[in-house]
Amino acid sequence: MTQILIVEDETRLRKDLADFLGLCGFTASGVATAHELRQALADGHSPDVIILDVGLPDGNGFELASQIRETHRCGIIMLTALGDSDDRIRGFESGADIYLVKHSTLREIEAAIRSLLRRSGNLPSSANGGDQWVLDGTNWMLVAPNHRSLKLTATEFAFMSVLCSNGGDICQREDLMETLARPRSNFGNRHLDAIVSRLRRKIEERTSLPAPIKVVYGVGYTFTGAAAMQ
Repeated sequence: MTQILIVEDETRLRKDLADFLGLCGFTASGVATAHELRQALADGHSPDVIILDVGLPDGNGFELASQIRETHRCGIIMLTALGDSDDRIRGFESGADIYLVKHSTLREIEAAIRSLLRRSGNLPSSANGGDQWVLDGTNWMLVAPNHRSLKLTATEFAFMSVLCSNGGDICQREDLMETLARPRSNFGNRHLDAIVSRLRRKIEERTSLPAPIKVVYGVGYTFTGAAAMQ
């Protein structure tokens, strides 16, 4: 599986990136400093792509990119708040393959990674979603790993969106009920359980696969399969 290393000192952004890229079929991990990056590479970590912030607390991303380029044959994507033309030029000159500013969406970052891997011929089949459940937000469809699909209702799609975006973590019942409740409606635990029961049965009937939705009794639900959102 493709290895992505995120070098970013903003904790929330680093976690969001790692969680999202995990949903997209990559193996993603993160470090917060230049020192941790150097240590990871020295310990034998060999990422296929490094997503590199420029303004680290103990290092300069431009200098780091040059050092990485001298010793490793990985892709480098700079993700930084510096968006001036001179900064972009300096980024490419230091060794970056792609230069993105921090208001880029998660989907743009994913697309940049896939583009970079295609250029290098390193995009594996697993990163193309071959073993994943894919949630299609345009058509409200859930596509199974065996390529069978089912149309979702608005409520089912909202439920699946929360589960898939949580990266395998448990989704609390209270959060799910708040997401699914319609204005001025009385939505409780029994309503939630009924929706999930129908959805699981629907998935298994249409795809002939076990529904990857697990109940965590007294807490909530979690998605047990690999998932990607489109």
